[in-house]
Amino acid sequence: MSLTERDFAILEFERSAWQNNGTKHEAIRQTFSISPARYYQLRDSLIDKPTALEFDPMVVKRLQRARKFRRSKKLGISISNYPIR
Repeated sequence: MSLTERDFAILEFERSAWQNNGTKHEAIRQTFSISPARYYQLRDSLIDKPTALEFDPMVVKRLQRARKFRRSKKLGISISNYPIR
């Protein structure tokens, strides 16, 4: 399973999104011409691909940790007591 041009663009965007002067949602709309909700769906499926992890392990692991934290917080579960994927 190889990465598409959009997959590479998403990883590159996540690598440098913190440098944006505006909001991330505005940058997503300008860069990808899609809604932020759709972008996050695409990004979350991307970070589960082994090829994405091989391409940029630091970004993918950071995004996986952030997703794990958000899911744990939403469910009211401590990350240390119950690891969520």
